[in-house]
Amino acid sequence: MNRKALSDKIMILGIDGMDPALTKRFIEMGEMPNTQKFLERGVAREDLIMQGAHPTITPPMWTTMATGTCPGTHGITCFWNPDMDRLDGLAYSFDSRNCKSEPLWNVFAEAGKKTLVWQWPGGSWPPTSDNPNLYVVDGTTPGFVGTGNAVIDWEKMVVADKAFTEVQFQPRIKVTNGAGCVITDLEVEDIENSGKAVSQQMTSGGIKSGSIINIELDETDSELGLDNAPVDIVNSPITAAKNWSITLPADALEFTTVTSNGYVRRPCLILKNQAGEYDHIAIYKNKKSETPLTVVTLGDPISSFVDEITVEDRKVDCIRNIYMDILEKDGSRVKFHLGMATDSTNTTLWHPTSFHDEIINNIGLLPSVVATGAQNPELAKAWMVGCWEPLCDYQAKVLNYCATEAGFDVIYSHLHNVDAVGHKFWHHAKPHENTPEAIKRAEGYQDAILEVYRQTDRYLGQFLHLLDKDWSVFIMSDHGLMVMEEEHPPLIGDAFGCNVRVLEELGFTVLKHDENGNALKEIDWEKTKAVATRGNHIYINLKGRNPQGIVDPEDKYQVEEELITALYHYEYMGKRAISLALRNKDAKVLGMYGPNCGDVVYFLAEGFNRIHGDSLTTSLGYWGTSVSPLVIFAGKGFKEGAKITRTINQVDFAATVAAIGGVRMTRDCEGAPVYPAFAEEF
Repeated sequence: MNRKALSDKIMILGIDGMDPALTKRFIEMGEMPNTQKFLERGVAREDLIMQGAHPTITPPMWTTMATGTCPGTHGITCFWNPDMDRLDGLAYSFDSRNCKSEPLWNVFAEAGKKTLVWQWPGGSWPPTSDNPNLYVVDGTTPGFVGTGNAVIDWEKMVVADKAFTEVQFQPRIKVTNGAGCVITDLEVEDIENSGKAVSQQMTSGGIKSGSIINIELDETDSELGLDNAPVDIVNSPITAAKNWSITLPADALEFTTVTSNGYVRRPCLILKNQAGEYDHIAIYKNKKSETPLTVVTLGDPISSFVDEITVEDRKVDCIRNIYMDILEKDGSRVKFHLGMATDSTNTTLWHPTSFHDEIINNIGLLPSVVATGAQNPELAKAWMVGCWEPLCDYQAKVLNYCATEAGFDVIYSHLHNVDAVGHKFWHHAKPHENTPEAIKRAEGYQDAILEVYRQTDRYLGQFLHLLDKDWSVFIMSDHGLMVMEEEHPPLIGDAFGCNVRVLEELGFTVLKHDENGNALKEIDWEKTKAVATRGNHIYINLKGRNPQGIVDPEDKYQVEEELITALYHYEYMGKRAISLALRNKDAKVLGMYGPNCGDVVYFLAEGFNRIHGDSLTTSLGYWGTSVSPLVIFAGKGFKEGAKITRTINQVDFAATVAAIGGVRMTRDCEGAPVYPAFAEEF
């Protein structure tokens, strides 16, 4: 194939969850000046929208943009794929071995282009080409590099108080109100000398591959339970400082924090400022250390420091974030948050492994972010959003190094800041009571959302210089994020489990019950005709296909007809809850078909949607939010300062990248280049 390349250098900046509606509004408010500069030097639709594919879920959409094929074609159809051995099972879908389509990065590598795929959460790991031009880093989770395999110490809430009498540690406690957490009635062994960690099996981050079962009986089992993430709790007494090797003020106080999954205790000092008020703490490796690991002052933004973590028989240096939100002036109480620690020596998800050493040696240890802190808007903004700032800066340094020093020609990258915090607190941005307190709280979360977009703009701004170096820059997202209209959506359409309640009400799913009549998290397969599992999929419990099947194949069509009719008649809060329900063969018009999609595919009606995933890609939410993805083209090969009217489909993304780069289309590509955006006729 001979096709003229319009550009020799391509940078793809993917932002998971970036909403074109919010982006456009914030640009017009002057809050995203760097994104505005990309628009002035590039091309997009007036509304910034890329018409999304279905379902509006992370792994299938990133895979679609990598391959140019729809989910029914490439085979990754939700956050999870189905486990056909049992219909309530979920099989992890962040696995390239589930992808039946060819990714464009393999095409670039075979064309002689040095190509990087950085944390792309859809069909990227393990690498599917052994071409030496292809470099792949992680992509097994949507979080940050190392989320699923390299987290070696979980995040912690540390509360010290003069009223406490002993140091106590409890891993993975759910904190629901954001207040200082106090462990009560807990017997704790001397964990410093115990020789084993507390709850060792709970210490690694991320979701592991394989099949799981999650029967969702209420919202706490679903996506909406994500904002109540677990955190390690440390309680410590505050006492007068003693037995330190360094000279301390006479009024210095001390307490203890616990790290390394319960192995290690770190001594901490509480110290006064010049006004005589306690306002900062210092954390030390031990009392013989001359300098602290870090010093944290009340009122400061988050900071990072290097902590040595003991894991099994090794000691590993890790970057940790820290933020203090309470320190009483009299030193009587302290509360601070300590981020998780990631093992930067772990090379498991780096290809080639030599690239790991290159990045760590040139850029530094891997940062991480947090999963907790959504309980109030101030903490969400300062801690959850704030922790993404150093990660954004780190990733920008990595990608700029690869573009300017490491000789890469094509860079695929993904950043998860918007989506990660969106699942934690986006749904709190609408007041659900008409009270001053509820309105103020919702406005606080709206301000936190704005800060995430300011942060994203700062990140994107670190790549503007590439436009002057003949790079083509693609800014895009997989979907947007809606602020939910209803505080409690129908109990169907959640991507993280088996949605039993609505189909139970409609008579298609039957649960087992205990002796008191309480529903168990167990399906009675002998009475169940169909189950709703994952975000948009319903499977008939079919004889010959499913091990517990009860529906005869000749009756499948009739059961589907009954199911679709029941869904359209299902009302929630006095309104029809389902906007669209189609048989598998009919859902092909949406790109959702084949064995990895349900026998019936459905979407919730607008207004009843969650943050994303259960809706049609055209759905809108509260506060002017939407679920559509975004795309902006800028730099070499594109028009400058232009607006186009052509609909840009998500399957067109890979075809457009291929055309700009002058390489062949991917096998089975279903999209077409967005030729009105090109500076030259195509």
